[in-house]
Amino acid sequence: MGIEDYGGGQTAQSDVLIVTTNDVPGYRVTRVIGEVFGLTVRSRHLGSQIGAGLKSMIGGELKGLTKTLVQTRNQAMERLVEQAKARGANAVLMMRFDVTEAADVGTEVCAYGTAAVVEKA
Repeated sequence: MGIEDYGGGQTAQSDVLIVTTNDVPGYRVTRVIGEVFGLTVRSRHLGSQIGAGLKSMIGGELKGLTKTLVQTRNQAMERLVEQAKARGANAVLMMRFDVTEAADVGTEVCAYGTAAVVEKA
């Protein structure tokens, strides 16, 4: 597997700027819209659970689960961008992820932040 299987984050063609900071150098915030989020819950299939259980006995990275988590985070970010655009934002400030177990059947990933309108300073 190459780095593209483990990478994530914003794609170059997105028209919504996503940052983890309060502000963006070279831009000014002209309007704060409010909180937006993208949520997804993924279950692990039986094969990956068995493989992960065996791998955890001998140690090492659980590559299948790593790839699944990256895909899940990317899906949560896509939903975050969709919600921000639907509310008229062109940026999301203070973006974060929250990851929790969902009733022992899957993993819940939430990407959240503050939707805003920014323009070049």
